Amino acid sequence: MVSRDDVERARVTIGDRLHRTPMLSNSTIGARLKAELFQRTGSFKPRGALNKIGSLTPEEKANGVIAISAGNHAQAVAFAAAQEHIDALVVMWQGASEQKIAGTRGYGAAVDLETTNPTDAFERLHQLMDETGRTLVHPFDDPLVLAGAGTVGLEIEEDAADADAVIVAVGGGGLVSGIQTAIGATTRVIAVEPELSTALHTGLERGEPTPVTPSSIADGLSAPFAGRLALEICAELERVLVTEDEIEHAFRMLYQRAKLAVEPAGAVATAAWLAGKVQAEKPVLVLSGGNVAGQTAAAILARP
Repeated sequence: MVSRDDVERARVTIGDRLHRTPMLSNSTIGARLKAELFQRTGSFKPRGALNKIGSLTPEEKANGVIAISAGNHAQAVAFAAAQEHIDALVVMWQGASEQKIAGTRGYGAAVDLETTNPTDAFERLHQLMDETGRTLVHPFDDPLVLAGAGTVGLEIEEDAADADAVIVAVGGGGLVSGIQTAIGATTRVIAVEPELSTALHTGLERGEPTPVTPSSIADGLSAPFAGRLALEICAELERVLVTEDEIEHAFRMLYQRAKLAVEPAGAVATAAWLAGKVQAEKPVLVLSGGNVAGQTAAAILARP
């Protein structure tokens, strides 16, 4: 199991290579907003990637790293590998965001697009790991990645000490598990998933990582299963599901009233709050990322 001490050590490993993202207030939304969309690469993901890559041996660094992602983790691993001067290969899939693919390549990683969906992409990942000997930087089911993500929680604790709830969107469960590990002993943490992307919800109901077929507009949460670490850490957490309409409404509110260009996944925590599915007096909503394609944003904003 991962501990708060692991999260504290991750913060030291990350050092000053990432931003301390702002805590914003918005009276219309009625909550404080932890703006991870302003992090390097546009999401919280570099926190975990830097912590994992920083742990590698010289031999592992020489062999390079490999990752799998719909986009945000892909860009984070590419960025972190470039920081350490390590070669990176990222498995994505056809239909992933062109913006996120371009961003990943822009940070210097090679991108493999041989498959058409997340499930097949994980099979491709293991094939390439066997062929290349690269070290896996898992997007969510790795204690070092999780501890790095938990540094979001340390910042929330320091910048919003009176928060009575921290509301977090969930894909594979790395971010919510990291935050729960960092501050869950003293702060209520709520996990939110789209109704069309229920990796954590389904895994907890079945008692083990269980394949799902994500189809939500919140593509940043398109994990095909939740990690074993997340199922252990989040077993007792409050869980909320939100609809596609609720996600799009939260996206528009954040854009129009808070002037924050989140991606749909970054609006999921806000969706639960605005829909009245979480009761709290002083909540913090984690806006996990802002890597949204222009056409996706325009389509959501155009809808009433």
